[in-house]
Parts: sequence; structure tokens; C-alpha cells
Amino acid sequence: MFVDSHAHLEMEPFDQDREEAIQRAKDAGVSYILNVGSNLEGSSKAIQIASRHPFISAAVGIHPNESKGIEDHHFKELKKLSKASEVVAIGETGLDYYRNYSPKKVQVDLFKKHIQLAKEVGKPIIIHCRDAWEDLLPILNEEKVGELGGIIHCFSGDGELALKCVDLGFFISFGGPLTYPKAGMLREAAKAVPSERLLTETDCPYLAPQSRRGKRNEPAFVVETSEKLAKIKGIHPGDLGRIVLSNIQTLFGFGENNFSEKITYKIRNSLYVNVTDRCTNNCKFCNRTKNPMVAGYDLSLKKEPTAEETIAGMEDPGQYDEVVFCGFGEPTLRLEFIKTVAQWVKERGGRVRINTNGHGNLIYKRNILPDLKGLVDTISVSLNAENEERYNLLCKPEFGNGSYQAVKDFIRESVKVLPKVIVSVVRVPENMDVKECEDIAENELGAHFRVREFNVVG
Repeated sequence: MFVDSHAHLEMEPFDQDREEAIQRAKDAGVSYILNVGSNLEGSSKAIQIASRHPFISAAVGIHPNESKGIEDHHFKELKKLSKASEVVAIGETGLDYYRNYSPKKVQVDLFKKHIQLAKEVGKPIIIHCRDAWEDLLPILNEEKVGELGGIIHCFSGDGELALKCVDLGFFISFGGPLTYPKAGMLREAAKAVPSERLLTETDCPYLAPQSRRGKRNEPAFVVETSEKLAKIKGIHPGDLGRIVLSNIQTLFGFGENNFSEKITYKIRNSLYVNVTDRCTNNCKFCNRTKNPMVAGYDLSLKKEPTAEETIAGMEDPGQYDEVVFCGFGEPTLRLEFIKTVAQWVKERGGRVRINTNGHGNLIYKRNILPDLKGLVDTISVSLNAENEERYNLLCKPEFGNGSYQAVKDFIRESVKVLPKVIVSVVRVPENMDVKECEDIAENELGAHFRVREFNVVG
């Protein structure tokens, strides 16, 4: 499943094979296209195209390069178009000082009209910005555009700028330029954007990805961009596709999110068990209470699953690389649940991993590792700091002082009992000494070591 969040199928380069291009997109696995108008005629055509294809929606707007000459009666027509059922967003609109086809003041005035229209109809906004950030960002702030939601399309800035846009409430969409050899800054920006704010696009017929550079772009080619973005984020392309589809559903509020309320969920070739959303840590970098999304799945729980419910809904565990007890909480809070389900998995030839914060012995006031012997193949324990002071600052454990030492003791006991022990840290923006954490994991505790990026969950 792939998403093209910004296409121009209404444009003249598609007049000869528009339907064929749409079919090629479907054949390539593209499950959603947003067709974006850039003038009145194009906006009307975008609606017509969307009306014929359920997996295509429309956005209506006037590109900043076409701002000159737009009068009140033109904008009244745009307002009419904006109320069509196929329209999910207003745009593209924004500022473009690179070409300067329209005077800056004219662009700014029309951009603000688009913002007011978006507020009036209650729809997100699709924003184009080129060489105009010094004017565009203050407008976004002053007009509180982020409250509407929207997309910074075909993003071309650095990571700091991308995060400013995220903080304002926007999704960041990356197109074909992400695949260009000299686009290092853009790839760093993509790495910085949290997964729950990522989108992909083509901006076709423009900006084809590297393998087709210089040729007409089309929605099917979003696959190449998606694969590059997945590589940058260190995740499987299928997982990225699910994340982006979930993000676009969140933004536009369309359809049914098929990834919510999951007892089990698949990432790569592993099956994850959504054990609990309770936790004994309150980590600064964790979205558990604000946005409990992992790899496109909503892991909020109305109630914790029983072992019987979990087993009943689980396919043959032997087909997966491993079954992972995880969720967006601390799994050892449900030790008997883990033991029951893990026993069932092991009896059917499956492998078991637990992702834990290492508080199990604190929770039960005893050593629980012998309970897991023979049931767990791998345990991954979050250390997340090089000393107690930083651990308390970052993780805010409910057990208070002494928690960090207890986690280290839990890791030592794990090494004695379980086949494989991994110590992990999240590379947070705070100045954690990752190298010292690695030394503690490997040399002091005798475990494997892994670093996870703070904005890539799953």
C-alpha cells in the first residue's frame, strides 16, 4: 500500500493516457491519490477525476504562481468548488518567490484568502513554499493554520525547518527529489520528521524519482520514493506504506482505519502482541498517552486482551520470525498473560521476544526471570541512560530512585537465564552518552546493544 499525497493528473501531460496512468498506479500498489488543483480549471478537473475513482480525492486551489489576475469572482468560483464531496483539502496554495511569476504582495493576499476559505469549510490546507519561508512561517503562526491541519508538500528544506513545520501542526510530504544523489540535506530532514507526520508524493507530472529523472512522473512512481524513505527511516517499505496511509486517514478523516484496535499486529515478518497500554515509566520521548501509534497501528486499548482472546486470534506463530510481546506499555505488568501465550507459541514452534523497561522485578518484588526460562528466546530491555540522574530525567520511573540500578540488575539476571539479551537506548535530542551506554551494555552487563531513533517507533 502506497500513498501519493500530491498529484496533478488533471494536467495536459496526462490527456493521452490518464486512465492508463491511474491503472498503473493501482497495479503498483498505490491505494490512495490526492489530486491537487492549481487553478480553477484544474481544480474542476481534479473533482471530475476523483468522482470516477473511489481511491482518488481532490484538493482545490490556485497556485501562487497563478495569483496575478485573480479577482473576487474567480475566488467565489473556487469557494463553490471547495464544497464538492470529492474535495478533502484546500490548495495548493502558498508562496513561490523562486519564479516570481506573481508579485509577492499578491501571493500573500491570495494565500490568506485560501486560509480563510479552509477555515470556512473546515478542511486542511495543501501548502507550496519555495524560497519564501521567511514570509510563510509567520503567516502560518499568525493565522494559526496548524489548527486546520495540512501538508507542506514536496518539502525541500532542512531538518530544523521540517521540525518547525511539524510543531506548527503540519504533515511533511517528500517527493522524487528525496531519491536524488545530491539531496543529502533532504534525506536528513526526512530522518528528523517523526513517523506519524510523514507523507509521500509524486507532484507528477514533475519531479520524477532518480531512476526516471527527466521523464514524465506519474503516481505509480511514488513506490520508488517510498522505498527510499523507508530505507532512510530504517523500516520495511510495507510498514512505511501502512504508516503513511494511516497518516493520510488521520489528516482527512476518511474511510475506516483498518489498523486500529489490534490485539496483534505485524511489522516486517514479526507478529507483535499488544499486551497493555500501562507503563511504570513516563518517558519524555514516548507518545504513549498523546499519540499511541506504532508503524501505522493505533495501540490504544479499550480493554486489555485476555490470553484466550489473543490465542484465538493468532495464526500459526511458526510462520513469523518471532512473536513479540510489546504494545505501548510495559508487558511484564501482565506476567501470567505472557507466560500463557508464550507457552502456546513455543508449543507450536514459534520464537518469543519481550520488549520491556526492565521493571519486572520491581513490579513483583522478586526475580521473575526464572518464570521466563524456556518461554522467551530474546528479551530487549530499555536502558535509555548512562546513569541514574539522566534515567530519572528521561524516563521518570514511578519507582523513583534506585530504578536505574534495578534495571541493570534485571539485565544481569536476564543474561544468566535467557538465550539472548539486548540492551536498547533511544537516541533522544538530549545529550545522552550513547557510547557509554554501549560500554555498560556490552562490557559491564554482557548483553547485546541496540540504538533506536527517537522518532521512529516500531
